[in-house]
Amino acid sequence: MKIYGIFGDPIEHSLSPAMHNAALLAMGMEACYHAFRVGEDKLKDALLGARAMGFSGLNLTIPLKEKALMIGVLEPDPLARAIKAVNTISFSDRGILGYNTDGWGASLALQEAGVSVRGKKVLIIGAGGAARAIAYTLKQEGSEILIANRSLKRAEELAAQIGAEGYDISDLKSLAARSEIIINCTSVGMREGDPRLLEPDSFHEGQAVFDIVYNRETELLQDARRAGAVALDGVMMLVYQGARALEIWTGRKAPAAVMERAVREALAARQEGKG
Repeated sequence: MKIYGIFGDPIEHSLSPAMHNAALLAMGMEACYHAFRVGEDKLKDALLGARAMGFSGLNLTIPLKEKALMIGVLEPDPLARAIKAVNTISFSDRGILGYNTDGWGASLALQEAGVSVRGKKVLIIGAGGAARAIAYTLKQEGSEILIANRSLKRAEELAAQIGAEGYDISDLKSLAARSEIIINCTSVGMREGDPRLLEPDSFHEGQAVFDIVYNRETELLQDARRAGAVALDGVMMLVYQGARALEIWTGRKAPAAVMERAVREALAARQEGKG
């Protein structure tokens, strides 16, 4: 049996196991996919342990995507090296190989929603692994990128790497007013009671607002929808980045429709459990 999984901390919220196990079953594979809580200080040991135990592939989530390139045990492909973040790992005779499918997933999700990015001014909130991947990908696709982050230094560093502009989070409202697409790449909104990133009057008709959080509809999206903006959650990004990872591991086309259905069913079950 092939073993796949996801490392991260926190990890309890992850729907990747439900999504990937449904896909593996639909593909007729004798395989399983599990979630493992792994902190930054344990990542190197966990990766070496997974290789020793015969894992076939892994995903990485918060806070491990950038850390993976700093521990000296994996070889990133050119895209992951350029992005400086890894979210997908395969184990082979060539070693531990790192990839990044987040930008791929975000781009397809936006396309599916009818949102064109070429020539558009895109505000990206955050400067972590997902933000890096999405900023890099959309820049390659012809967007003008603005990056806002709590740490101005990190925003400016990422901006310098891809030819964008970096700003402090205090500039968020004015940046939102002049942006055609807004993408939240932070975990803010994942939990009820999280502070608002932007006030409700920050959005307007004609904008597209994309929140990569997928476990609940965030206040950011609720406010954007009320203002007449296109509001897009992180479900399809999760599906498409996961499908691409599965194709890297197996060399076969992933059943994206099956994966989407599994995610939405798991979300519905989770909401019912809260009721």
